[in-house]
Amino acid sequence: MPLIPDFIAPTRHTDPADALAQVQRIYQQQIGHLRDAMQRFVAGETPEGPVRAFYPFVRVHTTTVARADTKLAYGFVEGPGRYETTLTRPDLFANYYAEQFRLLRASHSVELEVGTSTHPIPIHFSFAEHDHIEGTLTQARRMLMRDVFDLPDLAAMDDGIANGTWQAAPGEAQPLSLFTAPRVDYSLHRLRHYTGTAPEWFQNFVLFTNYQFYIDEFVRLGHAEMAKPDSEYIAFIEPGNVVTRRVGLSAEAGDDLGAAPPRLPQMPAYHLVRKDASGITMVNIGVGPANAKTITDHIAVLRPHAWMMLGHCAGLRNSQQLGDYVLAHAYVREDHVLDEDLPLWVPIPALAEIQLALQQAVADVTQISSADLKRVMRTGTVASTDNRNWELLPDNTPQRRFSQSRAVALDMESATIAANGFRFRVPYGTLLCVSDKPLHGEIKLPGMANHFYRERVDQHLRIGMRAIEILRNGGVDRLHSRKLRSFAEVAFQ
Repeated sequence: MPLIPDFIAPTRHTDPADALAQVQRIYQQQIGHLRDAMQRFVAGETPEGPVRAFYPFVRVHTTTVARADTKLAYGFVEGPGRYETTLTRPDLFANYYAEQFRLLRASHSVELEVGTSTHPIPIHFSFAEHDHIEGTLTQARRMLMRDVFDLPDLAAMDDGIANGTWQAAPGEAQPLSLFTAPRVDYSLHRLRHYTGTAPEWFQNFVLFTNYQFYIDEFVRLGHAEMAKPDSEYIAFIEPGNVVTRRVGLSAEAGDDLGAAPPRLPQMPAYHLVRKDASGITMVNIGVGPANAKTITDHIAVLRPHAWMMLGHCAGLRNSQQLGDYVLAHAYVREDHVLDEDLPLWVPIPALAEIQLALQQAVADVTQISSADLKRVMRTGTVASTDNRNWELLPDNTPQRRFSQSRAVALDMESATIAANGFRFRVPYGTLLCVSDKPLHGEIKLPGMANHFYRERVDQHLRIGMRAIEILRNGGVDRLHSRKLRSFAEVAFQ
């Protein structure tokens, strides 16, 4: 007989805060049950039956198409029916869940039903941040663990909802969110692995880059902010969860657990933290669309307000100069990593709020008037390819396609980041810097490249940070555009 926690009956709530408290109560009960059983298992005890625990859920019922009028592109269901989702980590997502519950109540005046679902919590997703329990087990005990505890089930983690391909089985509820609880937990664990930092540190605005030079400058700026007593940022986090608090602030519980790793993770992340989590996270994704897809697949579960690509590109026009900027307003997708999730016939629109913020940021940082911006910034199509040596292909076929598409720049990541932003309803943008012009005989050479990096990286990074400041001050609700939502959409942002 399975060993499960005492049953907590579903409850109905009109107060979003009460609904959130019940979610937290159920989750803590279920996670506590798993952790206690796992500790006893590691100590050598073998339970009499399988140990199971389950995610909490939230559910709403509507009987009418009527709803409150709202300017938001989310926060409501499409019509009559039953809608639900499983939930996880209500400590991490407390503010997010509270806001989604509030919007559902405001849109439909329905009760929020909270209970224990039938979806099991995999044992690996119950471990606390610094637990490494499984590594202490013998091979025989690790094999036995598979019979005692639920393991991650990939069938419960696919992206059918986000991709628009999910279909409810007869009698099954419609989804409230893009991601199920197991899918969220999976990504939270992957973020630790790939970035070397805990999900708790991620901020609601994310910058991606494909060069370490940008990270070096971000680290310098981060530490400079921590030396300012009046900085709007309260902490700077580096891989290994190394915490630097702003001068004048005391260390907090857990700060001393951070330690610089012996080697950097695959895609290290750095976080300039604001108290309201509206600071800046910067990730060095390296080169290539596979990394770009991987990291955005996982950051998406954190529901950021925007992510933007700041990187280098090949300029495709003879009129461009090294160091010029390219503001992408369209994308040619030759990266191929998203072909199975997002068909090539799906257009990836530019988002006006992001475009305007990036253009204004270029003007603000360079101190060039709007009328003269075209001298240093070109707005146009960016092509992203999965072939770094596209120049060597015979018959000039890539060049012909890029010319037909009117592309002005080429890289390996931007279209992937934009397409995954579109797929996951995360506002996106791209501002690239021309580092070479291979079609016109200006290829990257070490001396020229080093001079270029020194000249442009600081300015480019400051433009990205200024754009985030503009977006933050303009109000984040405006960012989540209807362009990113379908006509049959989930309610959660």
